[in-house]
Amino acid sequence: MHLLKQTLDAIRPVDRTVMAAAQREIDYCLKPPGSLGKLESMARQIAGITGQVHNAIRKKAIVVMMADNGVYSEGVAMYPQDITRIGAEFVTTGRMGVNFLARQAGADIIAVDIGIQVDVDLPGVINRKVRYGTANFLKEPAMTREEAIQAIEAGIEVTNDAIDRGYDLIGTGEIGIGNTTASSAVLFAFTGAPIDRVVGRGAGLTDEAFARKKAVVEEAVRLHQPDPDDPLDVLAKVGGLDIAGMVGTYLACAARRVPVVTDGLISNVAALAAMRCKPEAVQYMIPSHISFEPGAKLLKEITGLEPMLDMDMRLGEGTGCALVFTIIEAALRMIEEMGTFAALGKSRDEIGDHIMAYRGRFPR
Repeated sequence: MHLLKQTLDAIRPVDRTVMAAAQREIDYCLKPPGSLGKLESMARQIAGITGQVHNAIRKKAIVVMMADNGVYSEGVAMYPQDITRIGAEFVTTGRMGVNFLARQAGADIIAVDIGIQVDVDLPGVINRKVRYGTANFLKEPAMTREEAIQAIEAGIEVTNDAIDRGYDLIGTGEIGIGNTTASSAVLFAFTGAPIDRVVGRGAGLTDEAFARKKAVVEEAVRLHQPDPDDPLDVLAKVGGLDIAGMVGTYLACAARRVPVVTDGLISNVAALAAMRCKPEAVQYMIPSHISFEPGAKLLKEITGLEPMLDMDMRLGEGTGCALVFTIIEAALRMIEEMGTFAALGKSRDEIGDHIMAYRGRFPR
């Protein structure tokens, strides 16, 4: 608990003064104000995160949390639970979906066993196992409160180590059969929203299995009554170890002033939990894509995170992060590489007057 408290205490709002300075640099680039859209807002946000107007990404990584979920035994997933272990093997040998996208983006994968149901002895997998999968939360709490804290702190430690090794852009990913059910239960516990807005089909459920999944989520939350104002209680009662680990990644990045990218449904549920731990943490998050899952739209409304991509993706693993890494780097290159109005002999003051007039006609 000491590390979690220390991390939460270290999180401060982004630097609005530096963001304003970055905006002035962006406006001085040779283009109409606002014409590069979200690239501009992204560069401005990263300036506020790092406290520097000029930024360049040196090393990128996607932290992939891997864990099993005891609720699998309720028939809420179409694939055998051993897929989690197989996924761990594949991700370390470069054969998962996230791997080819990470290679394209020049990013590394940091694979973490935070709760696979069997021992995994694979080179390239960091062993931070809290327990051998969660309990079936339809019968008992998924984990203890202490285990939820341990999983969050494992995520903090793994992420801090990555940052210490020079990674300055982090993505979040997960592998774990049954984790869409756990993430749906967490979202339902936090919001109490209609179940059809929360629960999706996950990895291709039949109609019967889909109905069962919705019933399991409703019954589990009714049974355990997790406190929506206590994120640790929610995670312990109906969460997943991978979700808790990603919460740790978000909090560590916010405390260390490093931009962190969200992925799909499960990653964004973890982002919501991190926000409930420390509201300012959201200022350090960059959303990648909106998942095909229905809960993604609800999450967008709650968190205010506006995804850049809408590609009907629902794989997880951090795949969306890898796609957006290159967009983030493009945003930073804008400030560093675009020509400015100085080439036309225009001063910043002259351009500033023009920009104010322009924005009066085309408000952002």
